[in-house]
Amino acid sequence: MDELEQVEAEQAAPGYHDNKDAVLKRLRRVEGQVRGLQRLVQEDEYCIDVLTQVAATTKALQAVAMQLLEDHLAHCVHEAMVAGGDEAQDKVAEAMQAIARLMRT
Repeated sequence: MDELEQVEAEQAAPGYHDNKDAVLKRLRRVEGQVRGLQRLVQEDEYCIDVLTQVAATTKALQAVAMQLLEDHLAHCVHEAMVAGGDEAQDKVAEAMQAIARLMRT
């Protein structure tokens, strides 16, 4: 990849660009859930109720991660595969590392 291609790649819109509003909406919902968790703890709510809400918040964050991963594969990895060469291998390896991190959580 020459210098111009590297600059273009760095300036390219992220894979989630077309779904940015939906991703932000989901993240705002998660933010509200976290504030709700803080309120539950502040109000000394029952442990199981707090844990139930933690599980729901975790699931919501996982949904955001899956959307971002899907967008990355459909956009960034797909474009790299079309281009071929080392960039394609690098993008696939990068995606696999991201998937491995998500699996650990």
